Amino acid sequence: MSMKIVLALAATIGAAALMSTAAEARPEIVGTHLENYSPGTIVVKTNERRLYLILDDGHAVRYPVGVGKSGKQWAGTTRIDGKYRNPAWAPPAEVKRDKPQLPDVIPGGSPRNPMGVAAMTLAGGEYAIHGTNVPGSVGGFVSYGCIRMLNDDITDLYSRVSVGTTVVVTR
Repeated sequence: MSMKIVLALAATIGAAALMSTAAEARPEIVGTHLENYSPGTIVVKTNERRLYLILDDGHAVRYPVGVGKSGKQWAGTTRIDGKYRNPAWAPPAEVKRDKPQLPDVIPGGSPRNPMGVAAMTLAGGEYAIHGTNVPGSVGGFVSYGCIRMLNDDITDLYSRVSVGTTVVVTR
């Protein structure tokens, strides 16, 4: 093989590797071992930093997510109790305590709004599955307990589920 071809191939492989390190909006249909859940259930596996929407026995739509940082993670079963496009955001008391400089409310649609283009609130707490204004944070342990998605992914998931959908968060 000529040196030019080798260098071109190495550059192509290197560029592909660099581009694949950040989470990209691209829900994918995958085979799973999550047969214990009913179709339509959302399962968040915090250790994988992945959210699964169960389609049927053995198949799900998988999305990359950001999850709670150390000491902010939780596990349990809840339901979606609200769906909102371009939601305003009021920092929960714990966030406001840690970051007192934050305004009391950031309007929906603002580039400073951490909720992104859509949010689905979860019953029983101050948590949500939502988009983000910091796409590089998706895939990490980054939140105060919310499930953070790329804006294209939350838009896709938002269209697939309804209020009342069961959400199971596991570690």
